[in-house]
Order: sequence, then C-alpha cells, then structure tokens
Amino acid sequence: MIRLAVLVEGQTEEEFFNVVLNEQLQRSRIIVQPVLLRSSKGERSRGGNVTVSRLVDHMAILVNSFDWVTSLDDFYGFRDKGPSSVEQLIDLVRSRVVKRVGKRGHRVVPYVQKHEFESLLLSDANAFSSIVPGAFPDVINGLSQVRSEFETPEDINDSKVTSPSKRIFGAMPEYKKRVHGPLIAEKTGLNKFRAECPRFDGWVKNREELN
Repeated sequence: MIRLAVLVEGQTEEEFFNVVLNEQLQRSRIIVQPVLLRSSKGERSRGGNVTVSRLVDHMAILVNSFDWVTSLDDFYGFRDKGPSSVEQLIDLVRSRVVKRVGKRGHRVVPYVQKHEFESLLLSDANAFSSIVPGAFPDVINGLSQVRSEFETPEDINDSKVTSPSKRIFGAMPEYKKRVHGPLIAEKTGLNKFRAECPRFDGWVKNREELN
C-alpha cells in the first residue's frame, strides 16, 4: 500500500477527499491522509491563507512520514501568486521543496486547483438542487448557462466578482462551502468531475498510478 498525504487548505477540501476520492484511490492500493494546513501558531487553517512558503514548509515535513505528498489548494486565493500562472506556481513550490529536501523531493507533487474548489462543483449545477436552500430551477439554469460559456468549469474565473464561488454565492446566498460543498460533490460524483475537469482528472490519474 502507498501512503499519500494530501495537504489541503480547509475542512471542505478535507471532507471532499473523504466522501469523493478516498474510496477510488483505495482501489489502487493507496491510503490517503488529508492534512490541514496549520498557521504559524499551530492552529487549523480555515482556508484562504495559502502561501508558497507555508506549502513548502508543510510538504518538507510530510515527506518524512509518507511515501508521496501532494496538495489540493485554490489558485484563486493564493496570497503570493503574483503574476504567476497556476502551472508556474506549482513549479515554484516543487523547486523549493526539492531544494529543501534533496532527492526525496521527487516524492512531492504539488497540485493547485484552477481556479478554486467551486470550479469542480460547477461541473453539474443540477447537483445543487435539494441541497442548497434557494436552488430554484431558474437559479440552476443560470449556473448551467455560466458553465456552457466556458470550455471547462476550470476556466471559469473572469474577476474577483465572477469567480466560481462568487457566482454561486450571488445566485444562492444561502450556499455555505463547508456545509454544502461536500454534499454537492458527493451527489455529483467523481466520474462527472473527471469528465468535465481535465486538469483535475489528470491529477487523479497520476495519483492512481503511483503504484
């Protein structure tokens, strides 16, 4: 069995692994352990406070206890991404981890979701029905229309007011990421996510092939 640590920024992503990804990876003989980012004071992260140095520090420690280390964090809220693209940011984290831990660095494969967790949820707007109060048919149709305007859900991110999460909050103010996110993800299902989101699918596939 392969022991895989997945560094996540919040409890929503932690629960996402437990309800959507864990069973699938276990079929590939991979034991997944989501690990929450912690603050400098050792507190559990509430999300939205991800930096390159924090990821590097945590990954450099985790590689001592796991066979492989990866991450699932939002590009949208990355505090020090600057003008970097999502792929450039991943390369930066990887290079700094390798510099820190040497040869063991090949077992660290950072991943940053483009653009945020809610990108995945927009793979199927119908999954919001019966889960989020206010998910009326016209609201669902509106989110489905948004999805149809982009090649993939992972491309939805026009600005700070039209990112995936902002679109969902705007349509359904009752949406609560930690409460509704994992439920919507479970209803949508991993197969739908993988079919709609090629970057995410590639990341899952690479994890499946660790053995």
